[in-house]
Amino acid sequence: MYAIIKTGGKQLKVEVGQEIYIEKLNVEAGETVNFNEVILVGGDDTKVGAPFIEGATVEGTVAKHGKQKKVTTFKYRPKKHSHNKKGHRQPYTKVVINAINA
Repeated sequence: MYAIIKTGGKQLKVEVGQEIYIEKLNVEAGETVNFNEVILVGGDDTKVGAPFIEGATVEGTVAKHGKQKKVTTFKYRPKKHSHNKKGHRQPYTKVVINAINA
């Protein structure tokens, strides 16, 4: 059984036991988090929401928080003596999916 959930402005396909990396949540490591915005539940009988399925939830446990690898942006304008270098590390939350309740 799998589900498609919406979190952090993105849609993710999840299965039980899967580890996912999502936008940072304000939840401590080791706590349980519920995703209520379930778009689709697939398996033997597929349920599709309009836009979400009522009563369907996906439960997960927060494993850790962290930052992704640095992304470097570099702007260069030739013949102008102008360049700009910036870096960014996006924070994330690692979640292990425990159950899909349809």
